[in-house]
Amino acid sequence: MPMNLPNLLTWLRILAIPLFVGIYYLPPDWLSPFAKNLIATIIFTGAAITDWLDGYLARTLNQMSAFGAFLDPVADKLMVTAALIVLVYLERLDAPIALIIIGREITVSALREWMAQIGKAKSVAVSFLGKIKTASQMIAIPLLLYHEKIGQFDPQVIGTWLIYLAAFLTLWSMIYYLKAAIPQAIKHSS
Repeated sequence: MPMNLPNLLTWLRILAIPLFVGIYYLPPDWLSPFAKNLIATIIFTGAAITDWLDGYLARTLNQMSAFGAFLDPVADKLMVTAALIVLVYLERLDAPIALIIIGREITVSALREWMAQIGKAKSVAVSFLGKIKTASQMIAIPLLLYHEKIGQFDPQVIGTWLIYLAAFLTLWSMIYYLKAAIPQAIKHSS
């Protein structure tokens, strides 16, 4: 396991997950609900920024590794899953929306693993649709975590619309990936 700056940032994202979740379990006299929301928003946003940064640094510094390529998406999925579960717990997100997003991530990850095993990984490479889904999700989650109005701006309303858009794009992109994989499944099942 090569330890370089990009991989260190990925590990920090994984280590931030218990802190991110644990904030909401602190007693109310330690942190106000507003402070919990603000800290969780900062942690999640920091994780989203380091997700972009570790990939950029790996390419720029020529520190790409097979381990980093494996660990980076795992860290992303763990952080997003933790955030979605927290949002359901806080009653800011409907459980079916969280299940759609989490279920898709598991399905597409398994699909990519299988396609890689049969030498067809490029058939299910990240699409532009998947990138739009990710952007929508990564903007929605901090808005839903922050929760407090900022003047007339209501992050909960905008975040809810964006997470519903992310759920729709999640299903659409999953169908896209499955359509790309079905011919290979048929070919390799006989």
